[in-house]
Amino acid sequence: MSLIVELKRRNVFRVAAAYLVVGWLLTEVLTTILPTLGAPDWISRAIILIFAFGFIPAVILSWVYELTPEGVKREHEVVRDESITGHTAKKLDYVTIAAVIAGIIFFAFFSAKQFSNGPPEVEAVISDASVAVLPFENLSADADHEYFSNGLTETILHMLAQIPDLKVAARTSSFAFRDQNKTVQEIAAALGVAHILEGSVQRDGDQVRITAQLIRADDGFHVWSENYDRTLDDIFGIQDEIAEKVGGALSASLLGAPVNNVMAGINTRSPDAYDLYLQAINERDKFSHGGLLAAEGLLKGALTIDPDFLDAKTELANNYLQQVETGLMEADDAFNSVLAITNQVLAASPDDVGARAIKLFTETQITMREGDPAAGLDAFDLLQELIDEDPSALQPRIFLNRMLRNDEQIEQALTGMLEALHLDPFNPRIHYELGNIYSGLEQWDDARAALKKSLELEPAQPNAYVTLAGLSLQKGDGLDYLQLFLAAMAADPVDHELPGMIAMYLYRLELVEEGDDFRNRVMAIAPTSEISYRLELLRAMATGDEDAGIASARRAIEDDIEDRRFSFGGAALYLLRVAAARGTVAEESAYLEAQAPGILDIEATSVPSKYRVAQISAFDAWYTTLSKDELYRRIDYLREIIAGSGVDLSDNPQIEFATLALRGEVEQAIEVALEHLFSEPVALNLDWEENLKQAQYAEIIEDPRIQAAMKKWQDDEDALREQIRTYLADLYASS
Repeated sequence: MSLIVELKRRNVFRVAAAYLVVGWLLTEVLTTILPTLGAPDWISRAIILIFAFGFIPAVILSWVYELTPEGVKREHEVVRDESITGHTAKKLDYVTIAAVIAGIIFFAFFSAKQFSNGPPEVEAVISDASVAVLPFENLSADADHEYFSNGLTETILHMLAQIPDLKVAARTSSFAFRDQNKTVQEIAAALGVAHILEGSVQRDGDQVRITAQLIRADDGFHVWSENYDRTLDDIFGIQDEIAEKVGGALSASLLGAPVNNVMAGINTRSPDAYDLYLQAINERDKFSHGGLLAAEGLLKGALTIDPDFLDAKTELANNYLQQVETGLMEADDAFNSVLAITNQVLAASPDDVGARAIKLFTETQITMREGDPAAGLDAFDLLQELIDEDPSALQPRIFLNRMLRNDEQIEQALTGMLEALHLDPFNPRIHYELGNIYSGLEQWDDARAALKKSLELEPAQPNAYVTLAGLSLQKGDGLDYLQLFLAAMAADPVDHELPGMIAMYLYRLELVEEGDDFRNRVMAIAPTSEISYRLELLRAMATGDEDAGIASARRAIEDDIEDRRFSFGGAALYLLRVAAARGTVAEESAYLEAQAPGILDIEATSVPSKYRVAQISAFDAWYTTLSKDELYRRIDYLREIIAGSGVDLSDNPQIEFATLALRGEVEQAIEVALEHLFSEPVALNLDWEENLKQAQYAEIIEDPRIQAAMKKWQDDEDALREQIRTYLADLYASS
């Protein structure tokens, strides 16, 4: 008998094939899964070696031993006629085939999972012509001089960024490695650069000593280093010299040519003005009420010294926009100042992308407030053009996010912000903006992850806490919502709106005493703010004092307040709802028209945006007074106007439910309510009971399905109220 035939008879070939297939499958599965479970790399390597070294023994054993009904025996002990090697061969074939099929299924599943998570990341090739400027270490006796070393770093970074073909890591990401125990190699790898510029600043009165060194990351080689001992009057010359020498070293050795362009640094030659500007930037980065106000004063001081300091002017204009966003400034006053400032900057520097973006955004806001909601669509495209012109500029991308109107634009903004993240991966503001975009796309987990990353990079961000609080309501966690707002208050104690929004939440839960505690803080800080009007009305509603509510709402209308936090629109809504219940809609409408001419004229060609809000609020009253034809005409007219701004109201379940109810389409309204509204947590709908009291919902709420849903919401609200009451009681007791 030949050796080959005997090998086949003893199933040696089949054992070898089965071993290889099963071993390969187990190796691939284990080495794929173990790393996801946190297993160290050596375990995967050990598994591969074990299967490799086990192959020869497995083949030898299959030659020496044979499987019999009585168990494993040595081959020469088995009578040839009683051998079952043929039967064993079939089993081995089945094992091999099963392993192959299992392998196909596993890899199909794993590949699909990888594809669903996006294409695998390809490690980026780091260009030799790349550098990160780390914050220069402050060695001065006064720790407060750190802003000076920061400013020196930022100016050098700004100048290097002007060198063509040189990749410079963004300032925010470079600064994220301050005080971190990371090696040059680790920092360079995280920022995707080949070189690191680091140094130190020691300031003593008018004397300053600066050291700087350019390091090649892969081997730690010092490409260039220098020490400077100068007077503060020469600080700008030092900045120019450092930037030019670093740029020259990089250009000559990496780009193959010297730097020919003149690098522009900060556009002032006044050390005192520059000093104040650096302090303002330091305060600005806190993005708190106190920080914005302090930055405003410092910037004005810098401009008093140097009225032609364009960077300070642009920063002041941006500061005013941020104050509008946070409720510190009235919009009209701020917008007028912003336009005056940006016009000055653009007259001297017409190509300034930052100033152009600020002016464009401001003009758009004015136009929209005057009654042209479609202006946002044009601005969106123009801001995108500015981004294409200067991809490294962050401010146009942030303004772009404020102009979002539909899912298509949100997707476009997401792409743009992810590009910004690639350029500046450790910028907390970018992660914050991504959190807002993901929220708009209802990608709640991604939104939460982005916001938490933002707070990890910069913990003192009240806005990030507030946005996270909104995500907590999406999942029905009303207690976490409150706790996150309290964290925001701790981060920014002078922001009057933070305690105001907590008070609004508590009044909606009819926790009047608890709400009063936070309202008192608002009245102490900002007694004439829009939110103070809103709180007065909500308190009256929570206590059931209708006369006090009417008086409060009328004060808001007569004082012509802004609609921040629904203060103006909420007042109009309350007055018209009370009038509908009392049968005095005509009298109340006449009062509103007298105080705010055109407020209820839906066909006016141009009305303030807050009047449009009041008109939408008027439908509860109009349902009781207008003919069906006129009511439907007004519904369609306003929907068409709003659609012109790029917003499709049919995408909003609450508005769709309200519209169907107004049209008397009861069954369709019930379907929308059950599918889209009552499926939400009650914490998101604390006004539900007041809303469903309106006349157009009378037939709808009689439906047993709606009754059951309302009962569940009522029970959930009662439980939430008790949970919040207990938490605050315990909090006060422990403080």
